[in-house]
Amino acid sequence: MRVASSTLYQQGLASMNNQQGSLLHIQQQLGTGRSILTPSDDPVGATRALGVTQAQAVNGQYATSRKQANIALGAEENALQSVITVTQNVQTQLVQSGNGTMSDSDRASLATSLEGLYNQLLGLANSDDGNGQYLFGGTRSGNAPFTQSTGAGNYIGDTGQQLLQVDVARQMPAGNNGREVFMSVTGAAGYVVKGNSANTGSASFGTVSTTDPSNALYGHSLQVTFQANGAGQMEYSITDLSAPAPAPVVAGPLAYSSPAHIEVAGVSFNVSGEPKNGDTLTMQPASEAGTDMFANLQTVIDTLRQPNLTKSDQANLNNVLATASRQFSNSLDNVLTVSSSVGSRMQELDALDDVGSNRDLTYSQTLSGIQDLDYAKAITEYYQRQTALQGAQQSFMQIQGMNLFKYL
Repeated sequence: MRVASSTLYQQGLASMNNQQGSLLHIQQQLGTGRSILTPSDDPVGATRALGVTQAQAVNGQYATSRKQANIALGAEENALQSVITVTQNVQTQLVQSGNGTMSDSDRASLATSLEGLYNQLLGLANSDDGNGQYLFGGTRSGNAPFTQSTGAGNYIGDTGQQLLQVDVARQMPAGNNGREVFMSVTGAAGYVVKGNSANTGSASFGTVSTTDPSNALYGHSLQVTFQANGAGQMEYSITDLSAPAPAPVVAGPLAYSSPAHIEVAGVSFNVSGEPKNGDTLTMQPASEAGTDMFANLQTVIDTLRQPNLTKSDQANLNNVLATASRQFSNSLDNVLTVSSSVGSRMQELDALDDVGSNRDLTYSQTLSGIQDLDYAKAITEYYQRQTALQGAQQSFMQIQGMNLFKYL
């Protein structure tokens, strides 16, 4: 068979090009440290590596979300600690306001002091994260959630929660809305007793205690009404306001003498003083008895600024202060509960960070096993390809000399 010189040249050139291409590929692998440079190197391995890389990127996004959640929860925790301090200061002032030796001017000074605490509380309720996003606005975090109108704090945020995807199957609230913090009580808050500002007698109530939460009437709103009988003796009756048609819960009016111990619906408290005909006291579950910290504090401020001229005025002041003390005790418990929830979420984020770090390490190890280069094998192949290229070059030089032209 006759082989043309052009064929020898073409085959020699193709052989050298192939060897150079193989050598270049090995050089690129050694330079990058990866065995898979293109999908054609290992289609199955390349597909697996792509899936692991995407999973690792998603895991990195979870880590970013956890960092954002930690920052937001940290800012909320700092604000809540300040709210706790202000609430405790309010409670101290309420105790001081109950001092019977204080004059009208003294109470007015305390009202001014409480007004300062009111403004502090309002400022904390409108705290932001430093980037213009309000902590307690719910999903409406772009605007201040509380406004002051006619002396009471009005909540204009919403009850939504900003959820962050902090792990594969975990969405976490990055904060609490203002209604949860400043306008709520815990389920164990019990009852709040209130006096009627229209009362003309001097009856005042004491500490409210829960004696039997299993009572059938527990959780109902009740009203104690005082009235004089035909002989002029004071009596009282108790009505269930939660019933479709409010009805008495005790048989007939009961005789009243100061101090009187009232126990009904699993709740007990004492009443002292001299009520007048038609005076009332209301017993309500804490969740229905006014949970707005701003409105409750404003009621105290307004009452302290009123002159205390009669026994009726003093009884009204005592009742307002007793109600406010219970309300702010309930509010403090609620804020402490929210603060505990924030701390639990931050602790969970730390645990999820550990899990995420371990997962990221696993992904990196898996990627390494799929696409990292075996340097010993690659170097050996490099020298083999280099030797093959040199052999192809030398053989081509020898074939190049096999022609008759050199004999002319």
